[in-house]
Amino acid sequence: MRASFFTALFATVFFVGSAAAAPLQSRQVGNLQCNLARLRIVGALASTTGTVEKISDATADDDVTASAADDALTGLDGASSGIKTIALALVSGQTAPADARDQVEAGLTQAKTALDSISSTDDAVTAQVTKAQKSLDKAISAGQDVVAECK
Repeated sequence: MRASFFTALFATVFFVGSAAAAPLQSRQVGNLQCNLARLRIVGALASTTGTVEKISDATADDDVTASAADDALTGLDGASSGIKTIALALVSGQTAPADARDQVEAGLTQAKTALDSISSTDDAVTAQVTKAQKSLDKAISAGQDVVAECK
């Protein structure tokens, strides 16, 4: 539920920002590839968050795995918060703050490190971890595309 809220919020912010963005520089609003990359990172983060929440719920009896899942969620929340800050800056016609970009990167790194540390003998948990890692890799790739395309 929380993930779909962030996806809807981010999509709305960018579509509204793009529609009313005539006075903004193209660097801030971005071209089609830039905005698609932005949407991809938000979607991948939402998907990853949903999967990691399932891991956290399924491993309540396994303190080590549950802790790693919670660390991943903390990183994902940090990345989402950084994206929200960037989106709000763009909509208000301001330059995206560098510290928000750093926050996104740090959050993604924290989530990746946490997910990579999970080792479980439960096949269902292992499958969810693999799914979360693939989704997170898509978010990281989309983030790299944002950096490359949003000039």
